[in-house]
Amino acid sequence: MSRDDDAAWREGDDESELAADEIWDAFDSTDPLRPEATAQEKEAILEPDPTGEIARATADLDDQTDQLTELDPDLTLDGVESLLNQRWPETTIEPSLDRISALVDALGHPESAYPVVQVAGTNGKTSTARMIDALFVRIGMRTGRFTSPHLQSVTERISIDGAPVSAADYVNAFTDVAHFVGLVDTAQQQAGGVRLSKFEVLTAMAYAAFADAPVQVGVIEVGLGGRWDSTNVASAQVAVITPVGLDHMEYLGDTLTAIAGEKAGIIKEGATVVIGAQPAEAMKVILHRAVEMDATVARYGSEFSVLTRRVAVGGQRLSLQGLGGVYDDIFLPLHGPHQAENAAVALAAVEAFFGAGVDKQLDLAMVQDAFASVSSPGRLERIGTAPTMLIDAAHNPDGASALAAALADEFAFSHLVGVVAVMADKDATGILTALLDTLDEVVVTQNSSPRAMPAADLAEVAITVFGEERVHLADALPAALNLARELASARTGSDDDTVGPGSGVLITGSVVTAGDARELAGRVPQ
Repeated sequence: MSRDDDAAWREGDDESELAADEIWDAFDSTDPLRPEATAQEKEAILEPDPTGEIARATADLDDQTDQLTELDPDLTLDGVESLLNQRWPETTIEPSLDRISALVDALGHPESAYPVVQVAGTNGKTSTARMIDALFVRIGMRTGRFTSPHLQSVTERISIDGAPVSAADYVNAFTDVAHFVGLVDTAQQQAGGVRLSKFEVLTAMAYAAFADAPVQVGVIEVGLGGRWDSTNVASAQVAVITPVGLDHMEYLGDTLTAIAGEKAGIIKEGATVVIGAQPAEAMKVILHRAVEMDATVARYGSEFSVLTRRVAVGGQRLSLQGLGGVYDDIFLPLHGPHQAENAAVALAAVEAFFGAGVDKQLDLAMVQDAFASVSSPGRLERIGTAPTMLIDAAHNPDGASALAAALADEFAFSHLVGVVAVMADKDATGILTALLDTLDEVVVTQNSSPRAMPAADLAEVAITVFGEERVHLADALPAALNLARELASARTGSDDDTVGPGSGVLITGSVVTAGDARELAGRVPQ
């Protein structure tokens, strides 16, 4: 697309929207790899191992077997996880697609066997991916959905027809790619490189399982970032970018422009990009990439939006402006304005996939049925009553702010006790500050992850935010939940389990925390 070929960009713009000239003029100042970028910005994007995790994780590989062609015929799900956990962790990225490209090439490019809708962003990716999946399933398409991280079981990551694969199918997905993983590992190490990461192997497992099914569309959630994420080996027909915020800054950069540049890396030549609500500086970077890739653009608040929303029992009722028209009377069994926006993004993504436009809508009844069937475990999910107990996987300040807004909008607790456990590499102060006006008391603890922030350290942070009198400490999540129940029950004075006046408990701070709480509540993985 030339600079002059921008009539479509200008049409309908008002003073609050970005014109094409602004995008072009902003190019040099927003590209995180521009010549004048700071050393810190460049290092965050280009440094292969900024935290040293890869080096540490691969230090003992010489003592481990690589004979993946001699797998135990009775290999179990736990056995697969044990093998995968010997690889460098999925919380670390290296700016290269060479290894995953070599692997999918050896596998015959399963990622090209079906069209792909790819979802990147800082918050809302999983919920949006699940909504997109539900829409495709209701329309009658066979789907493959790859999401991460999981809440309770790794099988949640690879879903076919809207449901996680069985443990046996997950093991089969691993054994199907294991020989080729070994070949790529050997070639990489002989060239002085490192073996495939855990997440790269998981990505290949999903792509191969979807090709074998076979599926008609893959809904693929980015793991971390976008440009260098192993899922980006696929060429997505529709690229979705949910709201961008500050997270994983040690790998993606410490500015919104740098992070948005990484997310925008999923936009491919001639694709359609569906963009959720964004800060202005992030939007500029995403639109620049769209111009560069000659992509069709659909923006929240412009080409599609939430027209109306009202709280309903068990969720909310929406009227959505889609790319092809208005979709009324949509019931969404999820809470919060952010989930309404996620629904609008998901609808636009599916419309874009089918080429919907003016006067070309999806079937309204199918859309209504699909949204009514959506679930997003661990996202303001109720897991108990008397007192009401909710879990939410918010793990960064933006996610915690959205959580606080949803609670204020849809719930009316007279006293809310928080149970908070976060990862050591997260912005605990930012998360707690976002919840300061929402929680009356907070019980700090730690989850089951080895990367969890020690409860005593989190307590020190919480005291600086909430004050000592509002903070309680429990060494582990079960004890924290019991204490929170006691604190909430002492305030409510009844067994009232309705959403409304009364006390409640909110468990949050991490996806792992939400998963642990679901496990303790006896919830089945979804």
